[in-house]
Amino acid sequence: MSSKSKAVASRISEQYRREPRFVMTWKRLRTNVGAIIGLVILLILILAMLYSFIFVSYEDITKMNGKHKYEPPSAEHPFGTDEMGRDLFKRCLYGTRYSIAIAFGAVGFGLIIGVFFGSISGYFGGWVDQLIMRLTDILTSIPGTLLGMVIVTILGARLINLLIAVGVSCIGGFIRLSRASVLTVRSNEYVESARAIGMSEFRIIFTQVLPNSISPLIVSATARMGTSVLAAAGLSFLGFGVAVPLPEWGALISGSRNFLTYAPHLCYFPGLCIMALAFACALLGDGLRDALDPKLNK
Repeated sequence: MSSKSKAVASRISEQYRREPRFVMTWKRLRTNVGAIIGLVILLILILAMLYSFIFVSYEDITKMNGKHKYEPPSAEHPFGTDEMGRDLFKRCLYGTRYSIAIAFGAVGFGLIIGVFFGSISGYFGGWVDQLIMRLTDILTSIPGTLLGMVIVTILGARLINLLIAVGVSCIGGFIRLSRASVLTVRSNEYVESARAIGMSEFRIIFTQVLPNSISPLIVSATARMGTSVLAAAGLSFLGFGVAVPLPEWGALISGSRNFLTYAPHLCYFPGLCIMALAFACALLGDGLRDALDPKLNK
């Protein structure tokens, strides 16, 4: 082959070369204004969390000053002070540790368990499918808040237990979604080919089936992060969350509800933090849904 033919072949190959899926997804995602806004908000909150680990100590959020109680927002205290004179900005900043840990940890916990059982249910079918789905029906029939209260009451009011309580309420949804995703791909040719060359059933599930049905799970997990934060805040508001005096955002709202008439800033700023995180996750989830839509990739 001449050098000219090689150059033409190279240009044609480069033109039709398929980009990695991650690159294609990112190119679609960055054109979605809402998704970029959500991603920026989420990154700001993550940076705030990292900042709190370095510059905000436990003494900073528990130090009391009776002379500066109920101060409104000012240059010295951007979010004002609470009923004990503690800086609300530092307490909200410190609280990003718990809310972001819950957003990622609870969803990750629910995703791992839900995808495992949902994949087995969808791939094997039969009595295995019936058993898993009936247990899922029982789990999803219990209100999430009630289930979380029971789990925290049994295990104790700690961050890890709150994370488990919120994560358990996510399992049922992930089981159903992963089962539906596996059902759509389990009969494809590449699955039959993997079975024909002697791959084990579990290896087929986790190397052939799941990678080709992961898109809806990613979208759902991102959206669930926002609802998990709201669920954890609700449990903390009811007294079943992170133990006092640790400033989880829901606990901050719960502790300040009695002062709403003359110090409304004590509820406003933690509430805005919760709203910002939930809003960012919702925007990012919508953007990922559009970026991973197979119809848009054509």
